[in-house]
Parts: sequence; C-alpha cells; structure tokens
Amino acid sequence: MNILDILIGRINEMAAGFVRMLPQLVIALLVVVFTWGLAKAARRLLDRVLRRADMRRTLINLFETLLGVLVWTIGLLIAATIIFPGVTPANLLALLGLGSVAIGFAFKDIFENFLAGVLIMLRKKVNIGDVIECDAVEGRVEQITLRDTYLRHLSNELVLVPNAYLFKNPLKILTDEPLRRHEVEVGIAYDADLDSASEVIASAVNSIEVVEKNRPVEVFAKEFGDNSINLLVRWWAGSTPVQAHASRDKVVRAIKSALDGAGVEIPFPQRTLWFRDTLELGD
Repeated sequence: MNILDILIGRINEMAAGFVRMLPQLVIALLVVVFTWGLAKAARRLLDRVLRRADMRRTLINLFETLLGVLVWTIGLLIAATIIFPGVTPANLLALLGLGSVAIGFAFKDIFENFLAGVLIMLRKKVNIGDVIECDAVEGRVEQITLRDTYLRHLSNELVLVPNAYLFKNPLKILTDEPLRRHEVEVGIAYDADLDSASEVIASAVNSIEVVEKNRPVEVFAKEFGDNSINLLVRWWAGSTPVQAHASRDKVVRAIKSALDGAGVEIPFPQRTLWFRDTLELGD
C-alpha cells in the first residue's frame, strides 16, 4: 500500500465521520441559534424590568451583560456536549479549572479591564451622559462595556478607553452637579482703584442671566503682573462644557463693557526699545 492509498483512506474515514456527525452538528447549530435568540430576548426583558425599577443605566448594562454571558455559556456547553457526547459540562469545567492559571496569565489585561468595568458600572458617580476628564482623555460617556468605556470628544471623535485606565487614574466628573464654578482673570491698570473696579466687575457679572444668583460672585486681587494688577473673577453657572463656554463669553463681554464705562483701563503689554547707539532717521 503506497502513501496515496493511505491518504485516500484517511480522507474517506474523515468524510464518513463527518457524515455521521452531521445530524449532531445541525442540532448543535440550532442550539447556538436558539441561544442567540434567548440571550437577546432575556436582555430585552431584563432591560424593561430594570427600567421600571428606575435603576441607573450603568447597572442595567452590567446586569444585561452578565445575563447574556450566562445564557451563552450554558448554550455553548450544551452544544459542545451534543457534538462530543463523551464530553460533559463537568469535564469542561474541570478542564477550565486546570487551565485557569495559564488563561489568567495569557488574558491578564482582559480580566483586569473586565473587573474594572464591573466596578465602574457599580459606581454611583459615573453615569451615561457624564462629561469626564481622566489624565489625557476627556469626553462624554456614551457607553460602558465590560472591556471599554466609549467617550465622545467634544469635537465629536469617539475614543475607546480601557476600563482599567479609568479605574486606576483620578477621574474628574465635570457634570456631577448641575452647577460648577468658573473663573477668568482680568488685568487692570496700576493707577486704578481696586475696590471700585472690583465692585464694577461683580455688578457686571451679577447682571448676567446665566450666572447663578444664589451663589456669590467673587473678585480677588491675585498678583502684580508685568503691566497690570490681575484680578481673579469667579462665578457659578451650568456645568456642561457648552454652558461653561457660554457663561464665560457673556462674563468677559460684560466685564469689558463695564470697565470701559467706568473708565478703568485694561492695559496691554508694552515694550520700550533702547538702542546703544543713536539712530539716524532719514528725511
């Protein structure tokens, strides 16, 4: 018997084995399809129930994901036992247990992000729609999964941030409260009266509609600048980036108009040029 005959015999055996297993493969495929539909339906049902319970969106996403993982795990175990009758769920679990150490080392980053995602979803202070800053990333939270957090930059780019990155680094939530404090520096001339200028600035800022009236407008003399005395102006307004830009625009315009009306100079940098030799000017 030559090598070609052996190869043909092996192929025939494999083909016959495949034909014998074909009904099992079809049943396993149907189980997978049924599992897909069941997982989708279960997640929708759970979503409706939890929404009626007025639960946070991040927790709803967490429970839906865990339910989907559970349904898929059971479905795939059933499909595996149909294809390989000698393999039982207990054997598969034992195999996974023996390989858990190797799997843990191989997928360390994945498991780390998974656990970080669960903990982030359990946090009460991180919600869908919040604008956050974390080290070098900033944006609005669109979705939190067990692997990544989807941040939408204010310029509309989408950034996928690993959950472990957000969990390990300090996280600033800009929209945690409807109001937050904003500030801007104003320079006035050295010969201006600081008390009068501060009153003019505070009155101008208080006259703006978007500025919160229940919080005080603060004006502090901050430092002696090169060309001016710099005042720090602080006020409270909306916490979203758009509200922050809008209030700052109105505050700057109001301060400029009020100081101009009061005759208070806002100096600009000036330079005096000195030449060692006398310059000769032409006719």
